[in-house]
Amino acid sequence: MNLKNINLEECLKLLKEKKISSKELTSFYLKEAEANKNLNAYISMNSDNVIKLAEESDKRILNNTARPLEGVPIAIKDLFCTKDILTTAASKMLDNFKPAYESTVTQNLWDAGAILLGKTNLDEFAMGSSNETSFFGASINPWSKDKKKYVSGGSSGGSAAAVAGNIAIAATGTDTGGSIRQPASYCGIVGLKPTYGRCSRWGIVSFASSLDQAGPMTKTVNDAALMLDAMAGYDKKDSTSANLEKTNFYKNLKNNKKLKIGIPKQYKNDQLNDEIIKLWDLGIEYFKKNNCEVVEIDLPHTEYALATYYIISSAEASSNLARYDGVRYGLRNNSENINDLYEQTRSEGFGNEVKRRIMIGTYVLSAGYYDAYYLKAQKVRSKIINDFKKAFEKVDIIFTPTAPSDAFEQGSKIDDPIQMYLNDVFTVPASLAGLPAISVPMGLSNNNLPLGFQIIGKSFDEDSVFSAAKIIEENSNFKKEDKK
Repeated sequence: MNLKNINLEECLKLLKEKKISSKELTSFYLKEAEANKNLNAYISMNSDNVIKLAEESDKRILNNTARPLEGVPIAIKDLFCTKDILTTAASKMLDNFKPAYESTVTQNLWDAGAILLGKTNLDEFAMGSSNETSFFGASINPWSKDKKKYVSGGSSGGSAAAVAGNIAIAATGTDTGGSIRQPASYCGIVGLKPTYGRCSRWGIVSFASSLDQAGPMTKTVNDAALMLDAMAGYDKKDSTSANLEKTNFYKNLKNNKKLKIGIPKQYKNDQLNDEIIKLWDLGIEYFKKNNCEVVEIDLPHTEYALATYYIISSAEASSNLARYDGVRYGLRNNSENINDLYEQTRSEGFGNEVKRRIMIGTYVLSAGYYDAYYLKAQKVRSKIINDFKKAFEKVDIIFTPTAPSDAFEQGSKIDDPIQMYLNDVFTVPASLAGLPAISVPMGLSNNNLPLGFQIIGKSFDEDSVFSAAKIIEENSNFKKEDKK
């Protein structure tokens, strides 16, 4: 039995039919993770506990008391607090931090029967688009070849690399401006950012509180629905959590929908190369073949989204990261003077990209610049939200590229922040509007690297997003593409 390429849906079927045990499955993935350490996908493994947890799941399966994800070992982005288990946010600031509590999303997954395989790599405090800002070094895209190392994307690059590299069946990520969707595109997997408020943010290390959202990273659309059903839910500990009925997206996937598809004219710009435009047109034909109507839509404020995002997210990061001062937890410099303690701790604990965003955020929130930058950015954000509202009066979902290119080589953009930020040009508008969006792999670039396409839906209409994603997945049949 080939366990290496197994997806979540297949895994659950094998476990249910007792054709494999959770202990066997978990042992296999522990060995695979060890054998593929060169990917640097994991920061830490749960080696001490995971076999015991697998044995407990096997007992439940034998007793016919299995829960929805019983016995499946999954990877968790190292931004989710896991009780008594190292949680670093890929930063020197937290390289010895073991929380005394569990994040709501991970607790939901454990309650559903999933077990923790390991904590995955990311850009430091989720700030980055290539996983190169991690204190523990960059994760590597499993599609790398010919002695070239390609980025796995960011910030959830470790989760993307783990799933694409077959050293995790599924994983969690977080998405602030594209941090699930972009790495999913680069690594040829499915990545979903749910509607803001669908999944609790409690226990997730904060970057930008009005944007951060947890989501699944998987091999298939069905797997993403299974994961989201377990992850989502109202949480009274999170004031931004939406109080909604329990979801069943996996069951609803079987209901085929005739959708009206929007194509934003602003996204077809000079930045796109011919191979992406060709795949985009092919995706449009897939929708038409499935009796969907395709119409052009207008999102006039799209060109301002990237600047708006980096002002707002940096301002929120400046506020959220003020707590890392060397006093309460994390790294502490032993300076006797309190001002030196703050300064030296933050200088030593934060990497360059985190410092850059803290300084930008502090600047735009400072007296004399608040109105000119932060307040203006919030007004533009409102216009972007209204653009989407008007568009969704005409269409059910919006179909766009996920990223303007395939994965780039490590080191090629790390010294040019502007070029790095441009990787998020297609993902940040949906984040600013708090909308659900999924990236689905469609094909390979001329470099034989994956290219993903994005489907954006109305608030809390993940059902339509999943339905559209299934059309793309089934027609492109990317899962049968062989790595060159």
